[in-house]
Amino acid sequence: MSVIAYLNFDGNTEKVIEFYSEALNSSKVKKVKFKDISQDPNYPLPENELNMIMESSLEFAGGKIMMSDILPSMKKVTGELVKGNNIMISIVIDEKQTMEYYFSNLSVGGYVIMPLSEMPWSSCFGMLVDKFGIVWKFNSDADKFLDRLVSNQ
Repeated sequence: MSVIAYLNFDGNTEKVIEFYSEALNSSKVKKVKFKDISQDPNYPLPENELNMIMESSLEFAGGKIMMSDILPSMKKVTGELVKGNNIMISIVIDEKQTMEYYFSNLSVGGYVIMPLSEMPWSSCFGMLVDKFGIVWKFNSDADKFLDRLVSNQ
């Protein structure tokens, strides 16, 4: 299991990755754009969102940060991005029972953005906001997903 700082940006994640990877002398950079995954034909993304970053990671100094763009079409659900609230805590864990335990405990008094469920990029993914307003992102396969898609590019 790992707990990772997760940063959201408003369509400029690609530039952020370039800056941080150089500034932090990153040992490994992975990134996947929305166009790199299969799209739901019932809910196609607008052309301007396909080049945005869906998921990325940057490794440096023995640690990692992850980043993505908030899609304009998702802002009805996520809310507008405000500098200062664009940080999440991402828990990457393969043990589903432990993930469910953490998810359940952290959702008490808060609200679930996306319940734990299977997604094209993860066998178990979910998001919630805890009672203190902190966003938590759960993902069982973040590294595997990024490795698979990055190796196909």
